[in-house]
Amino acid sequence: MLPRTLRPHRRMHSPRTARRVGAAVLAMALAATVSALAVAPANAAAKNHDPDLGPNTIVFDPSMPVDQIQAKVDEIHAKQVDAEMGDGRYAILFKPGTYGTTEHPLRFQVGYYTEVAGLGLNPGDVKINGAIEVYNRCLPVAEGAEPNCLALVNFWRSLSNLSINFVGGGDGCRDSANFWAVSQAAPMRRVELTGANLSLMDYCTAGPQYASGGFIADSNLPFVVSGSQQQFITRNSSVQGWSNFVWNQVFSGVDGAPAGGPFTDDNKYTTLAATPLSREKPFLYVDGKGKWNVFVPDAVKDSSGTSYKTGETAGKSIKLSKFFIAQPGDDVKYQNQALAAGQNLLLTPGIYKNSKPITVTRPGQVVLGLGLATIVPQNGSVGLKTLDVKGVKIAGIMFDAGAVNSPSLLTVGTQLSQVDALNKKPKLSSASDPTTLSDVFFRVGGAHIGKATQSLVVNANNVIIDHTWAWRADHGTDGVGWDVNTAKTGVTVNGNDVLATGLFAEHYQGYNVVWNGERGKTIFFQNELPYDAPSQAAWQHGKTLGYAAYKINDKVTTHEAWGLGSYIYTNVVPTLHATNAFEVPQRHGVKLHNMIIVSLNDAGTIDHVVNGVGGPAAAAPGGSTTAYLAEYPQP
Repeated sequence: MLPRTLRPHRRMHSPRTARRVGAAVLAMALAATVSALAVAPANAAAKNHDPDLGPNTIVFDPSMPVDQIQAKVDEIHAKQVDAEMGDGRYAILFKPGTYGTTEHPLRFQVGYYTEVAGLGLNPGDVKINGAIEVYNRCLPVAEGAEPNCLALVNFWRSLSNLSINFVGGGDGCRDSANFWAVSQAAPMRRVELTGANLSLMDYCTAGPQYASGGFIADSNLPFVVSGSQQQFITRNSSVQGWSNFVWNQVFSGVDGAPAGGPFTDDNKYTTLAATPLSREKPFLYVDGKGKWNVFVPDAVKDSSGTSYKTGETAGKSIKLSKFFIAQPGDDVKYQNQALAAGQNLLLTPGIYKNSKPITVTRPGQVVLGLGLATIVPQNGSVGLKTLDVKGVKIAGIMFDAGAVNSPSLLTVGTQLSQVDALNKKPKLSSASDPTTLSDVFFRVGGAHIGKATQSLVVNANNVIIDHTWAWRADHGTDGVGWDVNTAKTGVTVNGNDVLATGLFAEHYQGYNVVWNGERGKTIFFQNELPYDAPSQAAWQHGKTLGYAAYKINDKVTTHEAWGLGSYIYTNVVPTLHATNAFEVPQRHGVKLHNMIIVSLNDAGTIDHVVNGVGGPAAAAPGGSTTAYLAEYPQP
């Protein structure tokens, strides 16, 4: 067994584009195969009183033979393990009960676009004796070449609301930990793990290799080996210990978190004792009478540890009968009619090509996706928008830009929100019932040509952005190029009192994040600047070279952020510069804590960390360079 304090050799990775030889051909071949295959619910005949959640939602119950469950989950993984740009979407759901035994464990891996979740009210209601894991993905190589196995592109999957009693399979290295070697858009929520360490890297498959994740929330975990994870955020959880850092590790309200401090060569931890405001993601569950519901957790202030550490999570249940259950291919008008009539919306796994936006019209409505349900706007439409209503919950949805440019992919609130902000008693938002975006992801290009001026626009006040990844694709099977997958800004925040916990935005052609609202807060930010700018003239504004990753409007008076990272790899023109990674107004009320900049593999230079202070992270032959700044303004 490898020691739990394992620290891998720190050889810097080649960025993703340099490590994907043959991936495009493989993905295209698999896409055709996946789209031609359908998976029927494993127990549809026996449990036909269950709701119709589509052919790609597989519901297991503990009466089923373990071998039957094992065969089905292995079948899905085989289809999805290399389907990075495919159309397959799957939800694997476990009803309350115990699955597997010490003698006959249930062990399986989770591939692309696959959600694995328990259907209990608490994580302990579903117990897996075995393991649920993600390993390094091995890309094709020429005969006789070294293996090309990595975790840098292990995106778009999730694990939630269950407990795992780890049981090994007698296979040596694999018995040393439950592996969750993921990168962006692969959350772990409401998971309890016993019996082994949790490893966020795979050191068994031609490894260790770097991973570029990730996000954990509301989980009760053993010792965690972060290892080669370049950056990570853990929120409102409990850990028995944590080892390793590379660039940026953030803990917010985590019992047992390592001690944070100013970034140095020996400490890249940022630790907040409590999360100022949080709301856990809504989830499906089946009650003791076999009835299906969606549980919506309450928002809580200044919290730490799991939401269920003293009992059940505080919140309310909504009967599934109060949801319109949508299937891919449905006309969006039916979804909007249901929302206008006061129903909530559940998107079953699949691709939704909508010519008009899904429109949320009433306070407190829930829009929940299963199996990374994906909205692809058509004809330049917005994918989803909300009116000026408070307490909306949007969760578990991916937005994939269409070929005709959309002004945005998700817009929360309208300009009326700003008028409402002037009132002493605003009616359009609520500090105690904030609108919440949980596990909402954006892609522009990669699987097909995509264009969107902005990915996420938040006009509303009192909003929590709890884990988002806005990604202008740097690789894929189609639709990648400076003039092909065009996208100016990843996230624009116009509303006041917006909090982001786990903000990822990469490769946009202008500012990756623009923050115009007052009293904003960000806990963890990860960014890569665009790889593919064809010249410095194409990527600059005025005399400022490039665009900052994170831009706070010059008029903002109050803003605070912790654990911010921006990296540069301009592989088309390695001599490009960005003047600053972060640009903020120079005011006492604007504060940034623990920032890091990185130049990758002798391609691109970030001159300064923030406002001409700190840095540079300069292109250097044969490796990567870093620079960091503990506080801005500096003491």
